[in-house]
Amino acid sequence: MEILLNLLDDVKWESIIATFFRVALILFIVFMIMRMANSALERLENKIVKRGQAAGQPPTEVEKRAETLIRLLRQGLFISLWLFAALVLLRELGFEIGPILAGAGIAGLAVGFGAQNLVRDVISGFFIIMEDQARVGDVAIINGTGGLVERVNFRTIVLRDLRGTVHIFPNGTIDTLSNMTNTWSAYVFDLGVAYKEDTDKVVEVIIEVGKGLKDDSYFGKSMIGDLEVFGVDQFADSAVIIKGRIKTKPIQQWEVGREFMRRVKKAFDEKGIEIPFPHRSVYFGEASKPMDIQLIEQAARIGNTDGQ
Repeated sequence: MEILLNLLDDVKWESIIATFFRVALILFIVFMIMRMANSALERLENKIVKRGQAAGQPPTEVEKRAETLIRLLRQGLFISLWLFAALVLLRELGFEIGPILAGAGIAGLAVGFGAQNLVRDVISGFFIIMEDQARVGDVAIINGTGGLVERVNFRTIVLRDLRGTVHIFPNGTIDTLSNMTNTWSAYVFDLGVAYKEDTDKVVEVIIEVGKGLKDDSYFGKSMIGDLEVFGVDQFADSAVIIKGRIKTKPIQQWEVGREFMRRVKKAFDEKGIEIPFPHRSVYFGEASKPMDIQLIEQAARIGNTDGQ
């Protein structure tokens, strides 16, 4: 007990209390800076959204871009702030930060040589973000894999495909990036009809279906302009292919396209327009003549036999 009392007597309480208040003051300042930074970033996000809307960009596109940029700025700012605060706190607690900074510099140089891929990913991510190549909420195809963009980071892009599988791509490894929902989307259709059908009449039916879809109170809001019919695109094995396109708001092309195909099927059935299925005629030479010729030859042989 006496030893403990002697130790407590040797403690410099004034210094400890002063250090405690300085640490508390530093943490309070960091907290206030974080709040002010959050407020400033929110104002910046609102300003980006308003500027994009004033330029005529779709609200959803502007919001996705602003959200991605602000989230990454927030991450970078807070990491830098807490690193700086940690160094100041270590100094207040009596640690020499000079050797720490020197060691960090040497370690950073060593890591830089060994982390070239990481540096490449970060630089690539910076240009992906600044060039607005992909944003959270976009549907994109990256290196042949398609899905919904869930996160855009400085090092990686995260996709979730239709099955729910999450794909993570380091930014430096992205060779191809195809954004399917940037500003607007499109549903491209290839409709096959029988060769006997009048393609002009078929096109009229398709345009009529498109007008009905455009006038629909639900689906019409997702369409941009009228349905486009490009005309006869190719002569396939069993059908004449008519190609067209429906421009929609981002990510709405599949819902609108499915409804369009449903209405086309019903309209073709009502008009008696044939949607052919693939079929082939197989010929084996003289040994496999068409059925009607076989029947004629068989009847002729029977007639000759009766005549004899």
